[in-house]
Amino acid sequence: MKYVVNAARVLVGFLFVFSGLVKAIDPLGLAYKMQEFFEVWAAAGYMKNLMESLYDHALLFSVLMIALEVVLGIALLVGWSTRFISWLLLLLTLFFTFLTAYVLFSGKIRACGCFGDCIPLTPVQTFTKDIILLVLVLLILLNRKYIIPLFSKGINLFLVLLSLAAVLGLQWYVLRYLPIVDCLPFKKGNNILELRKMPKGAIPDKYEYVFVYKKNGLSKEFTVSALPDSSWEFVERKQELVQKGENNIPLINDFSLTTQSGNDTTEALLSTPDEYYLLFMKEYPGDEEWGVAITYMMRRNRNIPHYIVTAQPKEMDRLFNRGRDSVNVPILSCDGTSIKTAARTNPALYLMKGPVVLNKWGWPDFKKNYAIGRFRSMGDVLN
Repeated sequence: MKYVVNAARVLVGFLFVFSGLVKAIDPLGLAYKMQEFFEVWAAAGYMKNLMESLYDHALLFSVLMIALEVVLGIALLVGWSTRFISWLLLLLTLFFTFLTAYVLFSGKIRACGCFGDCIPLTPVQTFTKDIILLVLVLLILLNRKYIIPLFSKGINLFLVLLSLAAVLGLQWYVLRYLPIVDCLPFKKGNNILELRKMPKGAIPDKYEYVFVYKKNGLSKEFTVSALPDSSWEFVERKQELVQKGENNIPLINDFSLTTQSGNDTTEALLSTPDEYYLLFMKEYPGDEEWGVAITYMMRRNRNIPHYIVTAQPKEMDRLFNRGRDSVNVPILSCDGTSIKTAARTNPALYLMKGPVVLNKWGWPDFKKNYAIGRFRSMGDVLN
């Protein structure tokens, strides 16, 4: 039993550390997934006010949850405070099992994001994983007497605190810059136009249409092959899912760029053969240095076109095109959710060549290395 328990200890410990680190490279991804849960539960009427409050603090919960996973994993591996850690592991695993069960059986959320965007799992896979994990954690809890600490209490505590500081520091860094490992569809080297297409081998959803007509106060449903004569009055058309498709959602399925005149310019811009910059700005943070640096950046490199992509087109047009220091930059509107996926920092700068992402920078990077004039052009940053 001793060897079985310690094997479970190592497996569970490494799994928690790995799971936490995979999410730590992009804590905003977990925060957005938490917000999805809160939105669904609020819409269903489950403690709506509380869910809306939790929604506003999702990033804080994400950072703490990730840190907790890593710390629990390290504590289990070194054998620090085994009784306390075992109970915490059980409670956290039960919570994870509840979430994955909800995803699987409700069908209201596509995935739980257990391993972030880097290792996507199906609802069945995540739920199965949590059931196995729950069994292992129970085995550890009931037989924790077989777990012997690797080092003295002081050294074990130091390692646990060091892991806490390290994972918090990692999350601080990627929230200021960009994920150190980019697993998103907008990562460097990807072709956005290609990823907007339907995947190969996609099986579309199959729908059945039912038409509702009424006559003499009586409503009746008809199939498309048996519609009534003209004496019936059309009421509505209903669409019912008959068979769920497979692999029929593009990796990038909600990204579109609209000009201020209301025209969709996504295909036209992404088909441009030359280099250009996309500056993603979901919203204006109210930092004066922010606007000054961006204006300076655009004026320093006029030979390459710049486009601002934002969820606040009127505000950005006023700030950059109608003020005293106008730069006359095209403003493209984009859905805020799409911008959150494309740009993990606000703002974020993309260097594009046609539909391909050549490079991308978070706000601290391009402010420090380009906007303040340390480089003659963005090409110097690339070298």
